Parts: sequence; structure tokens; C-alpha cells
Amino acid sequence: MEFEVEEVGKEHLVPLVKRLREYVFDIGKGEVLVAKEHVQESTWEGLVKRELFVEPKWEDATFCVVAIVWTVRKMPFIGHGNFTVGNGEDVYASTIIPALHSAKYEIIFVTSFWARSSALDQLSAILVRLSTEGLARPRDEPKLRVRLCFSSFSSTQKLFHTSSASGHTFPPSKWSSLGLPSPDMLDGLDLQVKSLFFLPFSVMHPKFVIVDRQHALLPSCNLSYESWLECCLLISGPAVATLVDFWHSVWGRNDLPALASKDAEQEPSPASAYKTTLLPSPHHRSPRFRPFSASASPPSTPLNTHLLNLFVTASRSIRLLTPNLTSLPVISALLDALQRGVDVTVITNRRMLVLEQLLTAGTITEFCVWKFRRRYRKLVTSRRKSIALNTDEGRSREVGSLRLGYFIPDSHYAKSHIKCTTVDEETVVLGSGNMDRASWYTSQELGIALEGVDVVREIWQSVDKELNGRDCGGVEWL
Repeated sequence: MEFEVEEVGKEHLVPLVKRLREYVFDIGKGEVLVAKEHVQESTWEGLVKRELFVEPKWEDATFCVVAIVWTVRKMPFIGHGNFTVGNGEDVYASTIIPALHSAKYEIIFVTSFWARSSALDQLSAILVRLSTEGLARPRDEPKLRVRLCFSSFSSTQKLFHTSSASGHTFPPSKWSSLGLPSPDMLDGLDLQVKSLFFLPFSVMHPKFVIVDRQHALLPSCNLSYESWLECCLLISGPAVATLVDFWHSVWGRNDLPALASKDAEQEPSPASAYKTTLLPSPHHRSPRFRPFSASASPPSTPLNTHLLNLFVTASRSIRLLTPNLTSLPVISALLDALQRGVDVTVITNRRMLVLEQLLTAGTITEFCVWKFRRRYRKLVTSRRKSIALNTDEGRSREVGSLRLGYFIPDSHYAKSHIKCTTVDEETVVLGSGNMDRASWYTSQELGIALEGVDVVREIWQSVDKELNGRDCGGVEWL
């Protein structure tokens, strides 16, 4: 597919932008987009990502087209999916909304926090558009099934939420209270809106979108107003079927009919060079759980177990990018790795949802980081003494290096909300799970592990490039 920037006229601009939007979602099929050679790399690099996919104006025609071409050319391709980085608004505009617009039969949309925001406005607009298109379908065709699921909307909603595992289904008359369009504007959809939350702290924390049971998006961002650094992974293949089963067991009990067309069934996926493991993990609200006890072991969820195993078996390096760091089992596992000579890098935030940290962990990230550094210095001192005394401990490997840093806020990204763990440059874990006590003990989480040197390098380079780019404040290393 090829576009000439000079040939774009006013009457062609909007259709072209629409085609390019759809193309961004389909890039995983291996197509190639070619731009004129005279469009310099420096021009593409200079474009500001947050300006992409705005409603195009004629005077901005060249900018819009070149910007979208740049996005497609620069979007990292990782075998069986795409990985994008930006703030929540960017992720919705460039990745999630085009994916929703491509749906023919079914959309399953799950987020943790739901708030009035630009992202919600984008979601509402695409739902109205899909409804309008649905009304134009032949009468014998079923409506597009849309399932909107979330856990948290307000403090009042959580305080008085039903404890039923079936959750709360919002009647159409209440949709507008969530910021959605009126029911008459969504009449072309088979739409259901549901929430799940379990007191005191068991939030459903996963965020994912499934389109026609063929593709899935795993964003780090909620449907919310925060301008945080986020990421989104697009996947296809057998992992999508596992994700559908996870949704069905949690949100869609008695609500998973066969889709209308065989075309919507899971497409066979060619063998991938990367091993992919989906890690859906249940919430916990056991009355025996002691939320502030240092000795309480975390539940053996698939995500917790997988991460701890990676930390235990790491031989060279561990890198963590996490919104918060209040999980003591994580810190202990990292100290054990450092003692074995593994290099550890952790990037987190200052003053990130402090009240929530105090309620769920009884501590805050800054204090845990301070204790982590103190324990590390004691470890280094002890090893040096052992070396001086020529003991067996001293003859073992030197202690690994520890780099701890805080994300520096700026006008584009107030915080970093990406959850990314790499181990030995061979495995990367993404998803909803933070390295905090809430994610490790009470919240429902969803992780995905990808194995392969190329995919790990490509994902981390994308994250690191944004962390050190002109739209980001960088990292304050301690």
C-alpha cells in the first residue's frame, strides 16, 4: 500500500486518514507502508505523538498524513503483535479505537477504573458510530455484541457494590450516569455494561480488549483522565482463546454464545518464534489475610508464581518498571538475586496514589525504596568483609549492581504507569500487575510473558526511548 504525500487533496484527506487509522491496526499482517523518500527521518522524529489522530483540518493535511505514516513506520513490530507507548489518550486514539472500529461481531472491553475523560469520549464516539453502522445492517444479521466491564467508578460505587460474583449490570437508563451516550444512540448494538468489585480491596485490575475473538489488546491504561506513560500490546493466536475463557469465567457467565459467522472464529496462527504465556490471576479477600503483616505470604497466583520463579532463576539482569514498589516478597527476591551477582534496575514513581498505598499496604513506595537501598548497602558491606577475611562467602560471586530511579514528571507524562519486567534479556512480562502489595495480595491481575531475545529487546527499547525522549522528563537515579 503506497501513498504520495503531495497528491493528497482536501477531498481525499479524511478518507485517507481513516484508511491509515485502520491500517495501523492491521500492520501485524506484514504489509508495508511506503512514503516518499524526500520525507526526512528527522521530520518524522520531530512530530509530537500527542497530536496524532486529531480531527484533520485541511491546512494540517500534510502534517496529519506524514504523522500517521510516521506512526506506522515507527510502530515496533514484535512477531505476533504490536507494541505502542504513549499516554492513555495516545493509546486509545492510535490503537484501541481503530481496533474497536474493525469489529464485525463482538467487542469485549475490560478496564479497572472508569472515569469521565478524553478516552471515554473516544469510546462513546466509536460506540455511536458502530451503532449507526449496525442499524444499516440487513435485518437478518445479529447486532454487534458489545460488553463493557469495569471495577471502579467512584468511592460510593465501591462502598455499596454488591458482593455477588455476578456483579452489577447497569440498565440502559443508567448508562448516561457513566458518561456513555443515551440508549437511543446505541440502539444498533447488543450492549451490556457490568461492574465487579469485592470489599475491602479486591479490585478487578486487568485491562484488555478482545475483538471478534481473533485479536486482543492488553493496555496498561485505564479508561481514565490521567496523563501517564502507558503501553499497549496487540496479540493474536491461541492466547486470545485463553483470554476469552478468562473473561467468561469472571465476567461473562452464561453470556458467551457462538458468534454469527465462522469467519469470527479464531484464525489459525503460524508458529511464533516467541513463547507466550498468559497469566490470569484471581483476586483474594480471605478473612485470614493480614494486610499489614510482613510475614504473610502472597497467594500463589499464576502471575506471582511466574515472576518469583523468574527472579529466582535470573542469572544476569532484572529490570523493573513499576508504578509502585511496596511488595515485600518482590524486594526480598530482588535482594536474593543481587546476592547471587544479578544486576537489578528498578524505575518507579514518587507520590503515586499515596492514600491507596497506605490503605492497601500500610506503607509507601519511597519508604520501601529507602529500606531496599539500606538492605543492599548492608549486603555489599557484608560481602566486602567476607572477601577481606577470605571466607567461602567472600570467594563467591560479587554482589550485583543496584540501580534505583524515580520517574521524573513533565507536562506530558505526570507518572509512569507501565508495568514491565525483563529478566536476562530473554523474558519480558507485561500486563496489569504492579510490584505493590495490592497487586500481589488482593487484586485480580492479568499478565503476559513473552520469551525471546528479539521481542524483549524491541519492547524495552520502545519503553526506554520514550523514557528518555523529549516528551518525557527522564529518570532521577538515586
